[in-house]
Amino acid sequence: MKILGIETSCDETACSVVENGTRVLAESVASSQIMHAATGGIIPENAAREQIKAILPVISRCVDTKFLKEEIDAIAVTIGPGLIGSLLVGVETAKVLSYIYNKPIIPVNHLVGHIYSNFILEEYQNGRIITYKKNPPSFPIVAMIVSGGHTELAYMTGHPSLKKSTIQVLGGTRDDAAGEAFDKTARILGLPYPGGVSISKASFKFRRNNPGINYKLFPRPMINENNYDFSFSGLKTAVLNEIKKSKISLSNSTIGRLAAEIEEAITDVLVKKALMAIEEFKPKSFLLSGGVSANLRLREKFGENFEKHALWTALHVPVPKFCTDNASFIATAAYYNRTYVDWRNVKALPQLGIR
Repeated sequence: MKILGIETSCDETACSVVENGTRVLAESVASSQIMHAATGGIIPENAAREQIKAILPVISRCVDTKFLKEEIDAIAVTIGPGLIGSLLVGVETAKVLSYIYNKPIIPVNHLVGHIYSNFILEEYQNGRIITYKKNPPSFPIVAMIVSGGHTELAYMTGHPSLKKSTIQVLGGTRDDAAGEAFDKTARILGLPYPGGVSISKASFKFRRNNPGINYKLFPRPMINENNYDFSFSGLKTAVLNEIKKSKISLSNSTIGRLAAEIEEAITDVLVKKALMAIEEFKPKSFLLSGGVSANLRLREKFGENFEKHALWTALHVPVPKFCTDNASFIATAAYYNRTYVDWRNVKALPQLGIR
């Protein structure tokens, strides 16, 4: 089964064709990151305008009319959560294609889509496999989604279904998500957008050149509370207060040290909460996903801790290109959750929750 995926929930405009939920046959992405870097972050109206320009060229680069008409079995599209203007670009385009080519639509929850980035087993390019995983994750699953707008922990007993609830939300962010905390603290340090990437690079360089430092400068919010919730808004305040209190001059060395401290604080909380959930639910698989899951330090900590403590659970982390927003995991999620909806009834739902 070949599914055409469309993803426009935030600032990316993406299209992909995935076969049987595992094999990426074609993909195309238009990013407006350079534009957003110039403004220090995403301005929703600007993002939507760029996506209106990009959506048809992106789809045309991914599939031609003949393939779309004869080979595609269904169209998957992100309906939420996300920016309303951006979501509408993808949803309305999918509806038009559904009507013209008589293809069913599968609406996809963007958060659930992130989880399914771990189910992509094969990616083909010019007829050869360029990434490969042997087996998909086994249920039950504990899944962590860590992105710019979301930090969520969920327990899954099976693929989501309209007939029964298979996703239990364990906890989420009470204020700033982890990715948002990275962006905000990066701005304080004068690092460029996207902040998570900039923090990671500065931290990696500093830690490589300064081994053996114990990073305990900033608090680990809610790390010892007996729940699965997160709160990172106070970290921004802690960084500001530290700079003011110590009258720090932001040299390259100081920025690197503070970046490492920020990264350690955020990743410590994420790993601790995940291990708590694994200890309680004892899943067969743990799935890390979302843009922040590309962070090298976070991946390193999960690898180290699973080697020591989580022997009964298999760790699954997507290849970096499938961590950030893309249409491949939307098409993959659609394959495993084939709920067809008439194009007339498909709507953008910007406030959609994981369930």
